[in-house]
Amino acid sequence: MTKTELINSIADKANCTKKDAASALEATIAAISEALVNGEKVSITGFGTFEVRNRNEKTCINPRTKEKMVCPPSKAPAFKAGKTLKDSVNK
Repeated sequence: MTKTELINSIADKANCTKKDAASALEATIAAISEALVNGEKVSITGFGTFEVRNRNEKTCINPRTKEKMVCPPSKAPAFKAGKTLKDSVNK
């Protein structure tokens, strides 16, 4: 499903215009992104949890030169599906 298809689906289910659905989706994405940037967890009951996970420094190999390098520690956004979502997908 693309972003446009998601906006169309939201508009149909919420009985609103596509413009309102797009604004709501953009606001939701912005709020989740801002919370993750601030190091907060975002939990949506029945859906899942968005969080930032820390990745440790590790040794990598450059595939072109086969040279060993050290990849610095980083942060990565992660999503963990909730039980309700898992159950509905597995039906």
